[in-house]
Formats: sequence, structure tokens, C-alpha cells
Amino acid sequence: MHSHIQQLFDIAAKPSRKIIGLMSGTSLDGLDVALCELSGDGLDTNISVLQFMTVDYDADYKQRVKAVFAKREVDLQSVTLLNPWIGLEHGKMINQCLAKWQLTAADVDVIASHGQTIFHCPKRKHNLAEYGNATLQIGDGDHLAVTTGITTISDFRQKHIAAGGEGAPLAVYGDYLLFSSRDENRIMLNIGGIANFTWLPQTLDANAVFSSDIGPGNTMMDAFIQRHYPAQYFDADAKLARAGKVSEPLLGALMQDEFFTLNFPKTTGPEVFNLAYLANAQQQSGTQSLSHADIMATLNCFSAQMIIAAIKQTTAQLDNFVIYASGGGIHNPVLMSQIQHALPEVAIKTTADLGINPDAKEAVLFAVLANECLVGGKQQFSNAREGIPGVTMGKISFAD
Repeated sequence: MHSHIQQLFDIAAKPSRKIIGLMSGTSLDGLDVALCELSGDGLDTNISVLQFMTVDYDADYKQRVKAVFAKREVDLQSVTLLNPWIGLEHGKMINQCLAKWQLTAADVDVIASHGQTIFHCPKRKHNLAEYGNATLQIGDGDHLAVTTGITTISDFRQKHIAAGGEGAPLAVYGDYLLFSSRDENRIMLNIGGIANFTWLPQTLDANAVFSSDIGPGNTMMDAFIQRHYPAQYFDADAKLARAGKVSEPLLGALMQDEFFTLNFPKTTGPEVFNLAYLANAQQQSGTQSLSHADIMATLNCFSAQMIIAAIKQTTAQLDNFVIYASGGGIHNPVLMSQIQHALPEVAIKTTADLGINPDAKEAVLFAVLANECLVGGKQQFSNAREGIPGVTMGKISFAD
């Protein structure tokens, strides 16, 4: 037996495993690093988040990634060079975290790396008959493993697509395994660059679970701030949105994309919802002269209305469910107040109420996927389920 296979066997045989989950989302604000201890698998998974921090990306990192991010036409050499470079940079960031936590590589069993999405391309968007769904995450797992000295599991989304999914949202797997409860129906709402949610019925019936992207969360608001206020990266405390007034004509134009007419599950990304989309909506609605504050107020309302519509559609026949929110959007008070105002009878909590830091949740979920790759296999989902194939995901990179 090769020593690498023996290494995996030994990790899987442990009563618990220490896994670092990584998430770098479409907001491009930083790398979420969550050190988790996991035992069990499937619905018997137990998890403790031992450490968590977000390593902020500097301006140079953001500029390099933005040059190829969510664009159909980019410099191929840049993509080729960035793939290993991001793996190296993420590895250095993990090493910084380990030093801060007074840990060594030997204290960690596995890294679970999401990588950096640079383009998401479902078939219904590209409409090319000879091609299927596709998505691309860069940040090579081999470079990450060698840089840290830790076995790395990465590139989770490709198996999802190969098995018939769209490569997203993958949160449904971890949400189901960690957060299902016989005590209540739950909606796990994540508001990152793109907003998505998972429906978890209290029956724990995997065939009734589903997850879907909703539409823009923070991505358009962040992009607008970054273009017009270079010293800022997002609308802190929704200060600009508070100062503006919602433009109903612009809001109506923003809501016209065909994505919103599709049934769940569905996926999207900044390839669709971006500043060009905003400019087109302004042209259609004749709102090019709006103030920055009014545009931000409208974008904020746009994200809120799409989230509200998705939740109402999902729960039309129910009056007993709880929303558990996570992601950067939970720190936007205007966005969250609109959701609560539209759903006055619904309890809106965060995953902190379930023992998971809401800023760490996505990184934690990739640690769960890595744990399933190592010790799982008793898949709850059927391959017949649209959008949720019952597969084990992740590619393994060894450190030597």
C-alpha cells in the first residue's frame, strides 16, 4: 500500500479529525479559515469550530483576481498563472493562522479548499448544445498542500457537475447534515455575494430537502461602492442606502431577468448580476440621473425583495419555520430589516444560535464535505434528485 493511501486510512480511522475549511467567495473580501474538529459522518456528524478568522485580501490580491473574475474574455496567461499563485497565497495565509493559533501542520489532518470561483456557467446561460454545466474555481490544491505540508481536498464543484448538478449551491449537503432538526422546519439563508438558501423540513426527509441560489446578495452593492468610493469596499452599516430613496422604476427593471422566472433549484453569479446589469436596467427605466444614495437604496431593496420572494414561494403552505441567516449580508441592517418587515411572524436568527459563527459557516461546510470524502459514503441524496446528486466530492492532493 502506498504511504499516501495509508495516511488517508489512518486519518479516516481516527475517532475525530481536525480539518481546516476554507472559503473565498464572490465578495473577494478575504479568505475565511475555520479550524474544525469533526467526528462521525452523515446525519451523525458532530462538529466543533476550534478557531476562525478571516484573512483580509490586500489591494494587490483583489486587483489580480478582479482582472479575470466573472468575465467571458480574459487573458489566458493570467488565469494560468493565478491558479498556482492563489494556491500558494492561500497556503501562506493558513500558515499565518496556524502560527497565530500556536499550531503546526502536524496538528491538522486535512485542508478543505473551495478555491476562488472566477466563472460560473450553467448550460441554460451559455445555451451551447454540445456543452453542459460548467464552473471554474482556481487556487490549485497541490500548491496549497505543498505550501502548508497538509493533505488538501479541493475542487469540490466538478464532481457535482459531473453527476448532473450545476456545481452550486453545495451548502445543501452540509446544511442537511449539520442543521436538520425534528423540532422545526428551517431555512438556512446565506447572504454572500450571491444569496442562496436551503430548505430543511423537520421530517429530515432528504427527498424533500432542496437548495437554490436566489439572486444577488451583496455583489452588486459591493461593486457599486468599489467603483464610486475607492476607499471603501462595501456600504458599511448601510450608511449610503439609508441616505437614499428606492426608485420603483429602477427596481422594476432590475427584477426583469429571466433567472427569476425559473423554478428552484437554479444557480447564478456575478457573471449575470453586475454593474453592466445595473446600467442596462437604468437605461431601460430612464433612471441614469439617480443619485448614488438612491441607487444603493434600490440595490439593497432589490436583494431583499428577491430573498423575500424566494422564502414566500418555498413556504407558501407553511406557517411554522425558522430562518437561520449567515454570510456578510447579515451585517447590513437595512437589508435584514426589510426581510424581517416582510415576514413579521417569522423568527429570523443566525447560525450563531445553532453554535456556528455565521461568518464562518461556508468555510465550515467545506470541512464537512471533506469529512464526508474521508469517512462518509452513506449518501442521503438520490442521484435522481435534480440539483442534488448523491455523490462524494473533492480531489485529494498530498503534501509530498
